[in-house]
Amino acid sequence: MQLADLREVIRTQKAQAGKQTAELPRDILPDLPDIQAYALIVTGIRRCGKSTLLRQFARRLRSKFFYLNFDDLRLADFTARDFPLLDSLILESGVKTLLLDEIQMAPRWEAYARQKLDEGFQVLLTGSNAALLSRELGTKLTGRHITKELFPFSYREFLRFAGRQAGVKSLDQYLQDGGFPEYLKTKRLEVLNQLQQDILYRDIAVRYGLRDVASLKRLFVYLVSNAAHLISPSKLTGVIGLRSHTTVLEYLSYFEEAYLLQLVPRFAWSVKKQNLAPKKLYVSDTGLLRSVSISFTPDLGGLLENFVFNELRRRTRDIFYFADKTGECDFIVEPHGGNPLCLQVCLELTLDNRDREIDGLLSALNFFKSQRGWIITRNTRDAIVLAGRRIEVIPAWDKRFLALLSNSLK
Repeated sequence: MQLADLREVIRTQKAQAGKQTAELPRDILPDLPDIQAYALIVTGIRRCGKSTLLRQFARRLRSKFFYLNFDDLRLADFTARDFPLLDSLILESGVKTLLLDEIQMAPRWEAYARQKLDEGFQVLLTGSNAALLSRELGTKLTGRHITKELFPFSYREFLRFAGRQAGVKSLDQYLQDGGFPEYLKTKRLEVLNQLQQDILYRDIAVRYGLRDVASLKRLFVYLVSNAAHLISPSKLTGVIGLRSHTTVLEYLSYFEEAYLLQLVPRFAWSVKKQNLAPKKLYVSDTGLLRSVSISFTPDLGGLLENFVFNELRRRTRDIFYFADKTGECDFIVEPHGGNPLCLQVCLELTLDNRDREIDGLLSALNFFKSQRGWIITRNTRDAIVLAGRRIEVIPAWDKRFLALLSNSLK
């Protein structure tokens, strides 16, 4: 690569970043540590605001920073031999804080990050592939990095962004629109469509050398259309026309690594039993359900359950569902701590579903010997005492729901 070409990329990227409109301070911002001896890495799905977050962080530190986004087609031929060119431009800038976006696109990036740390630079990185980053962090940056995850706007961030109050109407809007900042600014579905195309083709198909892109897309559309439902990977081969069960599992892992989807296992003390049971599927943002799903009628109950999952996932990875002969409970959170949070989700409690929802939650409470459980609804409140167990029914938009998560998942 030529020095002049790299200089031009950096110049235009800096100019574009300078055009950013007012940015919402993210809830995670106060949690980012100012530790210069460690690389700070923010991971998450494309377009969720990672680089914006790190710019906010650098400004909070009152640090001038050098910015380069490696996810630029003009850098497609960038190799490890071009890092000395980058060094010369960093030296020219005179700054000691580096903000390098989508770092997984650069070859041998982990060695370069370690080098800059050793030279006394503060290194801020973003990446969109969880597994790839994890593998490479285990080489040159072992013990020298702190990783934080960022997600699209939470409901609380959405309220601040939109200038709205918590309530059933704003919750319904959030369930439909999701939390991708750019989509919320433009309300153009093309933004979400292009996002999923970029992830499927650039982050998955190209990176892993997949030739059958059509099957990859069919599987993704099918999965998104069945969000908040049980799936069995072994039964998906016939649905999308793939012969190999192994290929389906590989595709699922790629979706998870790119933060598109997540599979939640059924709780069991045995890992083998967890692996054999069907998984529950959730999408990283409910806006993607609107833009991708082949269902003509929105599954409002599924949207609400997916919303609750995403709120849990922001705080922990230790999430399961529970099922036995007596019932099913949607979420068992952090069961390995001995006192799990047991949550059931339903759009509203009615005479038709009341017994089923309560019985499923009681099954989990009895199994874990817990005294208290919660049913999260769209707009229903209640308090139920049965068999010595107390069940609180609260709306998902109610501040008590977020308080529950904050107090239980620290």
